[in-house]
Amino acid sequence: MEPLVIVAIVVVVLFFFGGVRIVRPTHRALVERLGKYHHFAGFGFNWIIPGIDRMFIINITEKMINAEPQEIITNDNLNARVDAQVYFKIKSDEQSVKNSQYNVNSIEYQIVNLARTTLRNIIGTMTLKSANSERGKINKELHATLLDETLNWGIEIVRTELKEIDPPKDVQETMNKIVKAENEKIAAIDYATATETKADGEKRAEIRKAEGIKQAAILRAEGEAQAIQLVNEAAEKYFVGNAQMLRRIQAMETSLKDNSKIVVPTGSDLVNVMGEMGGIIPLKKNE
Repeated sequence: MEPLVIVAIVVVVLFFFGGVRIVRPTHRALVERLGKYHHFAGFGFNWIIPGIDRMFIINITEKMINAEPQEIITNDNLNARVDAQVYFKIKSDEQSVKNSQYNVNSIEYQIVNLARTTLRNIIGTMTLKSANSERGKINKELHATLLDETLNWGIEIVRTELKEIDPPKDVQETMNKIVKAENEKIAAIDYATATETKADGEKRAEIRKAEGIKQAAILRAEGEAQAIQLVNEAAEKYFVGNAQMLRRIQAMETSLKDNSKIVVPTGSDLVNVMGEMGGIIPLKKNE
């Protein structure tokens, strides 16, 4: 009996370990019994009946698939080479995992073809220029369409990204020339604006300089006018009716300035005037 017991124990142990399944945290599992869905298995230790149950392990982490490059005719009849990427993941709840296995045959293949078809529909209504400038809009429409079409697949479309929208080579060369011409035009406008600004600044500086010279001349003329007015007032006060005497004094002032010698006749009125202005009383001549 002992050999039979040992054999039985060995069989039971092998049977037990034959049904052990370990599921990683990044996966979930579906267990089928005799070809029919039986239960959902989470991560960690799980046990199934060997030979009767079958476990399908599903990765629920985010994946990236390439929608593969394709030629799309734009609305302005140009061929554009378009490539895109789709990021998705299977949701971790039981119903979503079941849907990903029972509602769609091949998720990745289906997503690729759906994305390619959607891109043709979107870009086919746009010009090549608008397609290049509105990539965000294309990504948004592609993402919304994929979300709507895969609603019962148990997956989440995380994001979509356009990798490239390349025009034909000859069109690309023409576009490059246009961009270069636009840049040169902008540079020329900036240079002309800078030159005009510099000339305007120099003009304003010259105007301010001329205004300064003008103001200085005015002030100098005003000073001379005031000086003349003071002289006239002095003449009116001290030499009323004696203009000839004033001219003599002015002539004498000019001569003295140049260190000239002047002979003044004795008894001249000019001597008396000079004496009075200097506080000197001339001596009377004895008769």
